[in-house]
Amino acid sequence: MNTSSKPSLITSTETHNIELLPFDTEQLAQGKDFYLLKRVFDFSASCLLIILLGPIWLIIFILIKLDSPGPALFVNQAIGFGGNEFPLLKFRSMHPVKPGHAEAQDVYNNVRHGLPTFSQNGNPVYKTALTDRSRITRIGRWLRKSSLDELPQLWNVVRGDMSLVGPRPALPREVALYRKWQMRRFLVKPGLTGLYQVTARNHVTVDEMVRIDLEYIRNQSLWLDFQIICKTPLAMFKGL
Repeated sequence: MNTSSKPSLITSTETHNIELLPFDTEQLAQGKDFYLLKRVFDFSASCLLIILLGPIWLIIFILIKLDSPGPALFVNQAIGFGGNEFPLLKFRSMHPVKPGHAEAQDVYNNVRHGLPTFSQNGNPVYKTALTDRSRITRIGRWLRKSSLDELPQLWNVVRGDMSLVGPRPALPREVALYRKWQMRRFLVKPGLTGLYQVTARNHVTVDEMVRIDLEYIRNQSLWLDFQIICKTPLAMFKGL
């Protein structure tokens, strides 16, 4: 994939050298009514999906427990709206090991120098939470490729930590390396899916990921959210 071009569902706008705005949704083009409607939809749809997908959750839980020792759920601290931390829920896809220096170096190389974490099928892959792929469990490979490991984040949406659609959640060690303009992605809640997730997904640098997120923030609407949600199932199962 050519990482120099920006995939988009909408007309792209240059986002280089943007100054940091206050963490206040009133500074955005969308009004309070938009965010109220978005929250009502997020809460209602997430509760419904949790109920409908209950059997799948149970199957994944059992498969994880049978595949490797350790808890089925993994909790990581992430940065959300206003730069606030929250507990990000995921199905565990790796053997429990504390991140080492090599992983921290990968994050630094990606954020500051745009270097890929590894290559797959001849294409660069940019990750901010993985160094040793041997740590991934057998069921974890499938969960990560399909993004089903992120299903528990529906509970984060119910809690109000996240939205169904928004920027990708960021880890504190990644955010610590951000430049000022990149902090603008915290003007809105992170999303379970988003423009980046359905267009680029680990195939572009952190810089490009943030630009795609800022493109979404500046142009967000219920119609754009609907388009992204419709594209999400195909993006999940294709693994992009």
